[in-house]
Amino acid sequence: MAKRDPGHENHRPLDPVLDFMRLLWSIEHSLQRISKRMEADLGITGPQRLVLRVVGRFPGISASDLAHVVRLHPSTITGVLKRLAAKGWLERRQDPSDTRRVQLLLKPQGVAFTRTSRGTVEHAVTAALDHAGAGNVRVARTVLLEIDRRLNDM
Repeated sequence: MAKRDPGHENHRPLDPVLDFMRLLWSIEHSLQRISKRMEADLGITGPQRLVLRVVGRFPGISASDLAHVVRLHPSTITGVLKRLAAKGWLERRQDPSDTRRVQLLLKPQGVAFTRTSRGTVEHAVTAALDHAGAGNVRVARTVLLEIDRRLNDM
């Protein structure tokens, strides 16, 4: 499949807002495409892998805290957690201090999915961030955070 270059689509010039939106949609599409490929090749989707990596970093995290960290709706997290538990990669343990809460922990089989590896979304993002440099990453993060804030305020 030929690779697209979203930064060089001058055959249809757009104003800066539409051009930026086109880039965001292109990234979203690529995330979905790579996630499907990851599931076929590795047996895990991008969001599932993100969840495992966050749980690995914060053992015992609650589902609601996890949803906040990864910025996914709680109902989406619930489905992801059920699938990960069914595959034997994640353990849902009742919180001893509050029986209404569940603590999330990686099972040994899930640890393998927390390591950075080729063919994953985070591998591509890591390479892009390294290439862009810390200053550009800070600026891009500021812009994306502002867009996120305004979209969430709607």
